[in-house]
Amino acid sequence: MKILQILPELNVGGVERGVVDLARRLVLAGHQAVVISNGGRLVSQLESLGVKHYLLPVNKKSLFSIWSMIKKVENILRKENVSIVHARSRVPAWIAYFACRRSNTKFITTAHGYYNTHFFSRVMGWGKRVITPSQPIAKRMIEQFGVPEEKIRLVPRGLDLNEFSFQKKDTVPGNEVVVGFIGRITPLKGHVYFIKAISKVARKIPGLKVLIVGDSPAGKHNYKEQIMLLARRLGLTPYIKFLGTRADIPDILAELDILVMASTAPEAFGRVLIEAGAAGIPVVATKIGGVVDIVDNEKTGLLVAPRDPQQMAEAIIRLIKDKNLAVSLAEAAREKVAKEFNLDLMAERTINVYKEVEKETKILITKFGSAGDLILVIPSLRAIRKRFPGSKITLLVEPGYLEIIQRCSYLDDIVTYDRRQKDRFLKRTIRLVNRLKQVDFDMVIDFQNTLRSHLISYLSCAPKRYGYARGIGKFLLTDKAGDFKAVMPPLKHQLRVLNLLGIDKMNEKLELWPSKEDEKKISNLFLNSGMKPGQLLVGINPGGSKRWVTKRWPLEKFAKLSNRLSQQLKAKILITGIGEETELGKKLVSLMKKNPINVIGRTTPGQLACLIKRCQVYVTGDSAPMHVAAAMGTKLVALFGPTNPVRHLPSGNGHIVIKKQLKCSPCYKPNCLKHSCMEEITVDEVLDAVKKQLEKNC
Repeated sequence: MKILQILPELNVGGVERGVVDLARRLVLAGHQAVVISNGGRLVSQLESLGVKHYLLPVNKKSLFSIWSMIKKVENILRKENVSIVHARSRVPAWIAYFACRRSNTKFITTAHGYYNTHFFSRVMGWGKRVITPSQPIAKRMIEQFGVPEEKIRLVPRGLDLNEFSFQKKDTVPGNEVVVGFIGRITPLKGHVYFIKAISKVARKIPGLKVLIVGDSPAGKHNYKEQIMLLARRLGLTPYIKFLGTRADIPDILAELDILVMASTAPEAFGRVLIEAGAAGIPVVATKIGGVVDIVDNEKTGLLVAPRDPQQMAEAIIRLIKDKNLAVSLAEAAREKVAKEFNLDLMAERTINVYKEVEKETKILITKFGSAGDLILVIPSLRAIRKRFPGSKITLLVEPGYLEIIQRCSYLDDIVTYDRRQKDRFLKRTIRLVNRLKQVDFDMVIDFQNTLRSHLISYLSCAPKRYGYARGIGKFLLTDKAGDFKAVMPPLKHQLRVLNLLGIDKMNEKLELWPSKEDEKKISNLFLNSGMKPGQLLVGINPGGSKRWVTKRWPLEKFAKLSNRLSQQLKAKILITGIGEETELGKKLVSLMKKNPINVIGRTTPGQLACLIKRCQVYVTGDSAPMHVAAAMGTKLVALFGPTNPVRHLPSGNGHIVIKKQLKCSPCYKPNCLKHSCMEEITVDEVLDAVKKQLEKNC
């Protein structure tokens, strides 16, 4: 793998040192590491490890700078052929997020802090994985940023224990006692409360010495001056030394007897605490944020309330006076650091996240309906699963067609979206898009190919979106197939989209998966149907979409066909259809001489499949049951009028199509005054086709 880490700067700090440590371990593990930052004193250390560093101003918060950096970072990703980008801060994350989308590179983040929930911080939750250094940060990212729990990975920071020599400290009164504070000089670090606590300690402990390591951020030196003024006002000048920013933290810790962390706001982690533990320095820390993941009160350190100088002073004095307690806390802390916060473990966990993301592909397939078109997509689902065997494949479908596809083994998940329901349409669509964005799909394959499906694909934020360039929504796709109106078989039509994914052929066999309960219900139905053993069963589907009445063969002709099948072949007739066709079924039955098995409106999709499978022949117009018959391997006689069988006939050998070649056909009109294309199909033609199909069964 080639991993690129991006962060604002490479000066001294916990995040910065963690980037260098991880880069070193990546190289040692045989991977390649690249870093982008605005530079800093750690660059030379990084480059000495053989890590390539790109100097870019990715720390500037101006929109112009962020926008200008996206293309430059994209170029680096393409040039270096980067596998994964790991963003460590918000501004670099915005740049990297869009650069990754444009270059189709995997993107992850580490949430190093308690970010505000405004929009600018949201990008830290948009990674394929969101690494957090502590449980409190993980909880915040889930609850406040809406990051799905399955995307969170807990990876506490680690350090190289070899850089710190463990030594027991003699802190008995009478000797010089050195108390340290290491961290940036900002209000959140609690320097004010620390200095107030030291003023209380100094009254009781002779030989006290205090080292404050760190500096204020650029442009905020006034706060440091306030801290120094407070120390002078409390008469602490003889005790306190401000050392500024230091890179030799192990050497500083070697001088200390006690380390204090006085943060007033939740800490994401607290690297200095594990550094103190590695060096054998007992700690006093405020009980806040990620600190509680590191320090077990009275076991590996002492925890005090934030903003409480009195309690902090008492804890410091207690460690100074109680040598045994100080030593036992330090030893327990060292043991915990060695077990839970070592650099090798951190690197191993992080690299495992990289591997997890690298091999993961999440695919969204959009096909809302109709029922027949959904059945026709099944061979494509099978081909996609074969092409991406380890991927997670999700289908977006209308809830009314869920039962058709819910047992499909080629899918990992199904998301429903009711596009027909007008009530609260916008709210439901926004909710759907937000759900899809959280999944973080790598690609969308759009088999619906409408403006709405293209828009949903785009708003899902998947970097790759495949489909036909159809209408004004075609610009929302990244990869486009040819002419949507091209006349070709439906599966060949789908294959043109699959070609974009490197799929050049597929098995065209249709499938359905009725349940055992469906089979049992249909078996019981036949027990009470009046069928004789071995009797011929012919299925007919007189209805079809109410929007497409032009696809229907006249009801009187279905009745005549049924009567002749009963008389000549002693066949039992099965009538199928949906609930809204109940009256149509009753009228057909009244025209028939023999009692049929009328199941119109009485079957689920699975039960219908079981019924049609029992038929020796099935007669239907261009309808969803036509595709069910093909999927169940039943001999088919398909009657086509206003539509073109080349574009709609399901795959399978031996289907017989009856269609009149009229000048006006195919017209694709849902209404017609003459209806000649279906009226001219004779009963004799259909009867002969049924007989031919039966001969094939012999």
